[in-house]
Amino acid sequence: MSLRHKSREFALQMLFEWDMTRQEPARVESLFWKSARASAPTRKFADELFEGAVTQAGTIDVLVEKLAENWRLDRLAAVDRSILRLAIYELRIGTAPPKVVIDEALELAKKFSSAEAPAFLNGILDAAFKSLETKASG
Repeated sequence: MSLRHKSREFALQMLFEWDMTRQEPARVESLFWKSARASAPTRKFADELFEGAVTQAGTIDVLVEKLAENWRLDRLAAVDRSILRLAIYELRIGTAPPKVVIDEALELAKKFSSAEAPAFLNGILDAAFKSLETKASG
């Protein structure tokens, strides 16, 4: 398992915790790292993804509500919301090629969510990527 994949898993777990509790991100991180073990680079990238996704959660949530037709954000499973926040944040900052970011998000969905989640999330992430691409070129 790659460093970045493990970092994404950790970031997703922290995002899920944050979504459920709405505790301060620093507290979520502190509590999470008391029980999770990771190398310094893995931890650093996980923290960057988590903190960035939390910081941009409001903007990302607006985009998701726009793209997820007939679905309110609060109706999405918490893990799916967290996967979307993580992946869209990463698409925005360009830490990896878009195809890699989306593939990684779908792998997380296969591991942590329902059987239907990957197809649903793929549609939203593809639309999000196209929306972000349009803004960047426009």
